[in-house]
Amino acid sequence: MKDLVCGVNVDPAASAHHAEHDGAMYLFCSAVCRAKFVADPAKFAGEEAAAPAASPSTLAWTCPMHPQIQRPGPGACPICGMALEPAEPAAEAHPSPELADFTRRFWLSAVLAAPLLLVSMGAEMTGLHVVPMRWSPWVQLALTAPIVLWAGWPFFERGWASLRSRHYNMFTLIAIGVGAAFLYSLMATIAPGLFPTTFRQHGGMVPVYYEAAGVVVALVLLGQVLELRARAATCRAIRSLLKLAPKTARRIDAQGEEQEIELSEVAKGDRLRVRPGEAVPVDGMVVDGRSSVDESMVTGESAPVLKTPGAMLTGGAVNGAGSLVMEAQAVGAETMLARIVSMVAQAQRSRAPIQAVADRISGWFVPLVVLIAILTFGVWNLVGPEPRFGHALLNAIAVLIIACPCALGLATPMSVMVGTGRGARAGVLVKNAEALQALDKVDTLVIDKTGTLTEGKPRLVAIEPAAGFDADRVLALAAAVEVQSEHPLAVAIVTGAKDLGHFVPAVGEFDSQTGMGISGRVEGRMVVVGNAAQMQRVGADLGGLEALAVRHRVQGAGVVFVAIDGKAAGLIAVADPIKASAPEAIASLHAEGLRIVMLTGDNRTTADLVAKAIGGIDEVHADLKPEDKARIVAELKASGARVAMAGDGVNDAPALAAADVGLAMGTGTDVAIESAGLTLTKGDLSAMVRARRLARATMANIRQNLVFSFLFNGVGIPIAAGVLYPVAGILLSPMFAGAAMALSSFTVVVNALRLNTVRLEPCKR
Repeated sequence: MKDLVCGVNVDPAASAHHAEHDGAMYLFCSAVCRAKFVADPAKFAGEEAAAPAASPSTLAWTCPMHPQIQRPGPGACPICGMALEPAEPAAEAHPSPELADFTRRFWLSAVLAAPLLLVSMGAEMTGLHVVPMRWSPWVQLALTAPIVLWAGWPFFERGWASLRSRHYNMFTLIAIGVGAAFLYSLMATIAPGLFPTTFRQHGGMVPVYYEAAGVVVALVLLGQVLELRARAATCRAIRSLLKLAPKTARRIDAQGEEQEIELSEVAKGDRLRVRPGEAVPVDGMVVDGRSSVDESMVTGESAPVLKTPGAMLTGGAVNGAGSLVMEAQAVGAETMLARIVSMVAQAQRSRAPIQAVADRISGWFVPLVVLIAILTFGVWNLVGPEPRFGHALLNAIAVLIIACPCALGLATPMSVMVGTGRGARAGVLVKNAEALQALDKVDTLVIDKTGTLTEGKPRLVAIEPAAGFDADRVLALAAAVEVQSEHPLAVAIVTGAKDLGHFVPAVGEFDSQTGMGISGRVEGRMVVVGNAAQMQRVGADLGGLEALAVRHRVQGAGVVFVAIDGKAAGLIAVADPIKASAPEAIASLHAEGLRIVMLTGDNRTTADLVAKAIGGIDEVHADLKPEDKARIVAELKASGARVAMAGDGVNDAPALAAADVGLAMGTGTDVAIESAGLTLTKGDLSAMVRARRLARATMANIRQNLVFSFLFNGVGIPIAAGVLYPVAGILLSPMFAGAAMALSSFTVVVNALRLNTVRLEPCKR
């Protein structure tokens, strides 16, 4: 792109200077050109050089502590000074420009810091003067200057930028501390005559503190290198997801020939071959073949799933021993894998409400530390032991160096990044960090019955023919009429008939009787399907069928009667099976102290039977409309409960939105998933247990990081100021302060990475 101010061509991936005007983004070669543009954009703006306004998803680099900062290329955050990182990692790990740069700077500083320590402290520690005393300051200056002026230069750049922007951060303190030590020592070396005699040591030399500057820079660089390496590991979850999708696919053309093509060339409707052991390239449906497929990358469940014609396949899942032919139905960004990656990336950049505490403290942290450093210098210079100035300077520098606002700022985002990635691998997709924090505090779980506790797909369970009628014939004729209906019971009857191998004939004169059932002429016979009122309407005497219907209803099944040519021909029972994982999952959730409430639009008898079969259900509400579910959730919240709602249908969306946090089953509708804070990709109840444990583990990790950060600064700063000296004679060298500060942020990141090892699976009973 062209810099409209100076005309220079600008690489969008490298430029850190950009501005938005009238919905378009403009890039510049420098801050000077950007400032001129911002002052008068109308003078320079032109459509030929403008890029579309960038959104957070299209801008490539962001700050882990301040996700609102978005840049088109690498650089430093203008608020905290930390290195920006890719908003969405690529499948292949690329070395961070900041890490490569800081590693070079660290090794130079380490090589020079070792002899610097030997020269500066050799005589004090061993009594050995490595160089003559009068040459020592000059040798130390020669060793320190490259460390401070080259290796540590980024610290001064970011420290100065923070002063100009008034966004004070860690680099503000480092720049002041290291700069004060270096400048004082430089003046003492080149112009010792400017210092009064009270500043001089034995032999009349003015003491220098080059090691306090050089070694601190080396240690801070070491901490930055360790932190950057650890931060790169937080992207491991997304990177592992991206690697699941194969780079190529095998397309079958109209002649049946197979050709290997790039994944980006796959289009909807293409027929693709998935050979044994290969990853499924895109989302689609099996049209030929039979094989078991490992879908653990999506569902978190390790057991392979049998796939036959008509079954759905998810891109990235791994095929077993069989060969499959599939039809591509979702490609590119529309695939489940791409949507998961996008959701995880957005969640990792979201901010939990608990982070507001750290944000408020960080706002006044740096000015407070500077004030404490000034007070430390003043007190030691007035009442401290000799050499007073030396003690005052070193202790003030130690206060500045040991304080680490980055550890405080990283406490929450690092845990959120690792936690959401861990959840994605376990089949729990987190929309934002707020949902995790809310789920951690939940004490009441409201669960929809159909599709959540049950399969949500009614199945044919029994055919009871009346005397003189054949069961197979009754089912086939009923299915012929039900083909015209979209009711779940109708779908179950038709599917059951086809699964049993029955031929389903065509229907004529089809009609629907609202609230009672349907009717139609099949092979010259009038077939009526519906409830008891429907049978009464056509004059069909149910006889003993009514008693059989009661027996099936008591077992939780739905019943429809069938009449042929005005005579009761039999009944068909359809039931929605309870999910196999439901009893164990509910027991695990109940054991964690959750109150379980079941909601359903089904009748009371069926609801009670399902609750009894599962066990552990504390409350049952039946015969509900969608607005009733939302009302009950609101009533529970008004009573003081912290409510999580789990559901999968359109009718669950209002309740999902009304709850403190919604859990959508991934097998459900898009509107349900959109209304929820978390999505359970398989729709299996064991994923609820994983979600709850993930939330608790992540929030516990955040609290650990915050406590460590508060304790580190609360204890470290007073010690650096010298509060232990009067009682224990202990002083903290700026070098030790630098080492402690450098390791504090690294410790926070490493603690967050422990979330990768957290056990989320429910215990087997």
